[in-house]
Amino acid sequence: MPPDFSTTALRRLLVAWLWLALSGTAAVAQAQGLSEYRLKAAFLYNFAQFTEWPAAVGSTLNLCIYGQDPFGAELDGLHGRAAGPRSIAVQRKSSTDTLKGCQIVFIAPSAIGNVARVLNALDGLPVLTVSDSPGALRNGVALNMVVVQDRITFEANLPATRAARLSLSSKLLRVASEVLQ
Repeated sequence: MPPDFSTTALRRLLVAWLWLALSGTAAVAQAQGLSEYRLKAAFLYNFAQFTEWPAAVGSTLNLCIYGQDPFGAELDGLHGRAAGPRSIAVQRKSSTDTLKGCQIVFIAPSAIGNVARVLNALDGLPVLTVSDSPGALRNGVALNMVVVQDRITFEANLPATRAARLSLSSKLLRVASEVLQ
């Protein structure tokens, strides 16, 4: 069941999505000096906020980048930010063995060839897997960011989120470009 959100949280989501809708095209973003990965970092933040996590996760959401980091400093701005009752800690990982302490794993394009190994290493753990690579959704990643008609959007894989014992907010799912049931 999706979590119950306060008016303030809903307002923040609407403002963030409106900002993304108005400035969310890769071409426009680059022309305005905003990088594609700055916008994708904002998506990661919203994913963290609108995912229901098991209580055992604790007070920190470890957001881990697996593979060569395409975000750079754009993602560092999320370190320490609140996502609901938890705070975000940004980490970079180079081995699947070190991913078990993560709650969100972004599989970088440079590491997408290892997606099966990553998913096997995280099997049964409450970890939200995210990527931005073609075909990743059908390979088992929970959320995949895509560029469609010069706009960044995302696809959701509900069987993958259920297997990880996570629940995505219906508000988040409404703005997905595709939802696998």
